[in-house]
Amino acid sequence: MNRLLWPMLAVAGLAGGVAAVVPVEAQEPAPGRYSMQRTDSGIARLDTETGEVSLCQEKDGQMVCRIAADERTAFELELDLLTKRVETLENALQNGQFSAKPRLPTDEEIDQTMGIMERMMRSFMGIVKDLEGEERKVPNSLGEEPQKT
Repeated sequence: MNRLLWPMLAVAGLAGGVAAVVPVEAQEPAPGRYSMQRTDSGIARLDTETGEVSLCQEKDGQMVCRIAADERTAFELELDLLTKRVETLENALQNGQFSAKPRLPTDEEIDQTMGIMERMMRSFMGIVKDLEGEERKVPNSLGEEPQKT
């Protein structure tokens, strides 16, 4: 190649590469969930809530958006993980490892719980009666207030 032609091609190639990355026309971000930016190849759409970037193009009068490649991989990995978790839970349910219905307490468990509650309430009521009895005591003849703790 000609010595003068080579630097010109390199500069033109570099400028073309930068133009593909830099937006052609900056737009004011619209209030809402998505921020859109026009590029050479279409529109880049940023989901401001999730950070997901989609590449959009107009086809047949409709805007068609695709998830960016790196996010697509992460999305597919998460989907595979969730699919495996659902399958594991369904298998455990089918094999009887746990049931969909909650287990109700047995009569013995209810009786044991009620016995504990009854003892606790009786003890509490005994404390209340003791405190009421202390309040009814008449102060001594010197007019001193009874000591309360």
